Amino acid sequence: MSSPWPMPPLPSLTPLLMPALQDRLVLLINHVVSREPIATQRLRALAGRGLVVHLARWPALLPAAPDLILGVTPAGLFERLDAPPPGQGGLRIEIDAANPAKLALGALSGESPTVSVQGDAAFAGEMHWLMDNLRWDIEDDLAGIAGPLAARQLAQFGRTLRRSLSGMAARFATTTSGGAA
Repeated sequence: MSSPWPMPPLPSLTPLLMPALQDRLVLLINHVVSREPIATQRLRALAGRGLVVHLARWPALLPAAPDLILGVTPAGLFERLDAPPPGQGGLRIEIDAANPAKLALGALSGESPTVSVQGDAAFAGEMHWLMDNLRWDIEDDLAGIAGPLAARQLAQFGRTLRRSLSGMAARFATTTSGGAA
């Protein structure tokens, strides 16, 4: 059956844009990791290992999303790599991204995405620990820029916005799943 609206796929993101975006994401991840000494200590033991994050079932209409390939540094932080490091002990994480909007709204509401993990069990255990125990303290970072009062108000506004968006996402998910029956 042919599509009622033959729309060509969107152009892929430029080769310069995606590495720059991934580098910014790695900076944010390292900022969060570095705020917790126990996290960097746990990661130091994994230095030299590689981690590939793949968005599985990414919609073909959207620009291709390249894999994020990370290496663990001797300092207990991450660096973006062009290829996974050779050797044993690597990890591949596939995130179901068939519906990017639902994935993004789920992240706002604190819902964990559907993931598939392949590779070293010890490395997977450490990544699981990091995901369960690390949180970005946005309010603390904002306080350094705008002062504690403004940071508290901005953080409160952000929490209210997140609750509203997650409530809308929950209602949308109930509506779409209920209508499919």
